Amino acid sequence: MAVAEEIRRGPIGVALSSGDWGALLDAAPELEDLGYSTIWIAGVLLTELDRVADIARVTRDALVGTGIIAVDHFPAEAVTSAYAEMEAAHPGRFVVGLGGAHGPTPLRTLGTYLDRLDDAAPPVPRSACVLAALGPRMLDLARDRTAGALPVLVTPEYTAQARARLGADALLVIQQLVILDADAARARAAARGPIGYLRDVEGGYRRHFRRMGFTEEDITQLSDRLVDALVVWGDLDTITRRISEYRAAGADQVALTMLPGGGSGEGGAVPLAQWRELAGAVVPGPPPGG
Repeated sequence: MAVAEEIRRGPIGVALSSGDWGALLDAAPELEDLGYSTIWIAGVLLTELDRVADIARVTRDALVGTGIIAVDHFPAEAVTSAYAEMEAAHPGRFVVGLGGAHGPTPLRTLGTYLDRLDDAAPPVPRSACVLAALGPRMLDLARDRTAGALPVLVTPEYTAQARARLGADALLVIQQLVILDADAARARAAARGPIGYLRDVEGGYRRHFRRMGFTEEDITQLSDRLVDALVVWGDLDTITRRISEYRAAGADQVALTMLPGGGSGEGGAVPLAQWRELAGAVVPGPPPGG
């Protein structure tokens, strides 16, 4: 079965974005048992591509995705090698999420990188790749050259627009930042860290926020309006509603990133208790007779 079809069969994934790697590996089998069908590894944790195989070895069937491999940091040859090794040991389980192209011509950079994946022996199939696409032209590249898109810091309204741009067949996975905490001040303070980081290190996010209708004041000050639209915080009902909105807008999967702080674990702690609580509310149960 193709990666896209597997992702559509499991509408809730989990994205590992912080914590001690050994502790995250220990948690991975339980995350799979809880029903998180894809385990995404954030770029900050991808110090080496072997970590994809690490997760595959300790789980049974879960897909393992990179969210994302920065093409400015890892040569295409390293990705083709990692993909070939994963296919030999764990066939059909590696979702190659790519992005992080900087400089004046990011579209050309990514296009050339994808050419190298296509031309490798063996190639990395387009059906196994997704792009961290945000803008219209990047979404077009994701639609035309890969299985689809993996955006982060988006709204349900953006999701509907992205689905319309991608078309019905392309994959659309939304990475959603989550804080399981109903204290507004504490949750928003925790949310401003990652939003501010991406706003400052990658100019494309400022443009992306403006395209979604946020003002320069919203973006500069990280206003409550911006934070509340991009990061879901609160009780389980609030989080479940937001996930349902993404799915209704056309997301094939919502990959949940549990942010540290706000009651979700601090520092290197792995928030297993929060992942368990969230899974009970948002992960679909097995089909009748399953």
